[in-house]
Amino acid sequence: MRILVVEDNVELASLIRQSLRDEGLLADIAIRGEDALWMAASSPYSVLTVDALLPGIDGFELCRRLRNAGVRTPILMLTGLDDVEDRIAGLDAGADDYLVKPFDFGELAARLRALSRRVPAERDVVLHVADIELDPATRRVRRSQVEIPLSAKEFQLLEVFMRHPDQVLSRYQLLEGAWDNGHEHRSNIIDVYVGHLRAKLDGAFGTQSFDTVRGVGYRLRSA
Repeated sequence: MRILVVEDNVELASLIRQSLRDEGLLADIAIRGEDALWMAASSPYSVLTVDALLPGIDGFELCRRLRNAGVRTPILMLTGLDDVEDRIAGLDAGADDYLVKPFDFGELAARLRALSRRVPAERDVVLHVADIELDPATRRVRRSQVEIPLSAKEFQLLEVFMRHPDQVLSRYQLLEGAWDNGHEHRSNIIDVYVGHLRAKLDGAFGTQSFDTVRGVGYRLRSA
């Protein structure tokens, strides 16, 4: 699950992103409403968190513009404004939920997961490629009915592969799908994590599921 955090307080935005990473989620940051407009329209975010009192385009206007542009991504508004009128204004502008600062990071993550479940059902279906099964909701992976423990990043990378079976994915596509823009991207990080997946998903089963396509990237075979 990938979250866009729209928050002009850089310190708070960083704390939110780290708390979401601790939950195994991806998080990008926009500090201005203008930046959030193009980011939300160009990337497949699961949920947006939007601060109400942004400089320039405030959170209320940002919600209105996103909805008018046809962006239907669920929005959680975060704000220090706790008057009923402000909450009504946020919801009427297009927000789906409202959380007043200061908030508990555990509650924030729970609300984001709940909002993500409101998107079209196909995002939450259990994925199957050959005898590999990945459940995005429970974050469990099985092969031949054997549960395989994966780290958060291994899980995210495998999910990208399993949403595109038999397709050759470039290293850039894999980075875009499994890493947010706050991570330092080492040149060989994809190769390292594909190695982890091969060891865990193929090593104990005598299979070879991941093809290396020289000069391009990798492919997860469905057969």
